[in-house]
Amino acid sequence: MDTAIAGAGPTGLFAAIALARRGHAVTIVDRDPGPAPGGEWPRRGVMQFHHPHGLRKQIVEILGAELPDLIDALLAAGAELAVVPADDTHPELMVGMHCGRVTFERVLRAAAVAEPGVTFAVGHADAVLRSRGRAAGLLVDGVELPAELVLDASGRAGRIGTDLRAPGLGADCGLAYVSRPYALLPGAEPGPVNAPIGLIARMHGYFFAAFLQDNRGINVVLARPSADRELAGLRVTGAFEAAMRAIPGLDVWTDPARTRPVSGVLVGGNLRNTYRGQLDEHGRVALPGLVHVGDAVCTTNPTSGRGITTSLQQAQQLIALIDRAPTDPEAVTLEFDRWCAERIKPWFDDHLAWDADQVRQWAGEDVDLSRPLTSGHIVDAAQAEPALMAVVGPYLAMDALPATLAEVEPRAREIFAGGWRPPVPPGPTRDDLAALLVGSST
Repeated sequence: MDTAIAGAGPTGLFAAIALARRGHAVTIVDRDPGPAPGGEWPRRGVMQFHHPHGLRKQIVEILGAELPDLIDALLAAGAELAVVPADDTHPELMVGMHCGRVTFERVLRAAAVAEPGVTFAVGHADAVLRSRGRAAGLLVDGVELPAELVLDASGRAGRIGTDLRAPGLGADCGLAYVSRPYALLPGAEPGPVNAPIGLIARMHGYFFAAFLQDNRGINVVLARPSADRELAGLRVTGAFEAAMRAIPGLDVWTDPARTRPVSGVLVGGNLRNTYRGQLDEHGRVALPGLVHVGDAVCTTNPTSGRGITTSLQQAQQLIALIDRAPTDPEAVTLEFDRWCAERIKPWFDDHLAWDADQVRQWAGEDVDLSRPLTSGHIVDAAQAEPALMAVVGPYLAMDALPATLAEVEPRAREIFAGGWRPPVPPGPTRDDLAALLVGSST
């Protein structure tokens, strides 16, 4: 089947390779021409490209099931599997992969370029072509690209077939962040860790994490409420480095005797939780043969690291549905929309509640026990009662949907009602950090 894919991000690249290996003739359309001959790849328009990423185990599992050679290629490119060592309670566990977005996309794109049956068309996908009530390809910079199947993997801001879908749902995440990548010096080891990704902590009025990346790289992120304009000063290099020296743990990770910065401070903003299904306002497939996938369906707060996971889960499910009903695009779209509503939308709903609650907490509000606890509070309660991790752990690992937390919500409520509150690690408060930034130079 001739297939056109709008968008050459992880979703589009993965889908293209997987479909080509099933006999489809695939053309990927994207304005980005790919890495330059010298290796530089600014990836304009993809804000998150150089920010930290942690690849969850689901991504490794999906690649292993569909494109196992890509795991070998990622490891050869410098990525490392994230493994929790065995102990008395469990065997060794693979929980993900230490790999930045740049390396991940480079390997995917190189595999797509080398894949027989995949072609790249550099240009802008202006619109979906329509013929006899079905999708018939893409209009690319005014030139028709015929296709029997069109996948819209162009992301949240994509406009392909937007008139054919009911309006989406969404809200601002309420935060903004800055990050800076570093490289470990020869012989140096990473700083202290408390999670598979590296080091992570929620402080008074802000959040930080240090991510282990590929090729002995690390990437440090500081997140703040988007309404906090004072902390926006962290985008200034001198201010960011002053914060690194002041925050316990990060001072070790970014010690000049341990690491060196490899770029300036990078800014991330306009973060939104969004969800939009396949169907029109009447609940129908308006144009059979056009399917939206990846960020075109759902985006979530990037600090939880769920985006690439939910996107590749979508792509894998969509490909399985196409395999089962290659000549019935309407049935494929209906079933895919139902599956996304059951398996993807719950993560969007989870973030709507959790993110709004986090913004209130950062503003100084206490937990509101007059309404159901959000996932964040239930996760926190597991610190006070580790037995809750039997339910909380699978949710954190995305092995169980957010609704499963309802089982332990009453006990978490009791813990908070008894006066317990999650301890905050030692380090500067939000006000301390703001005072530190005053006078910081570039």
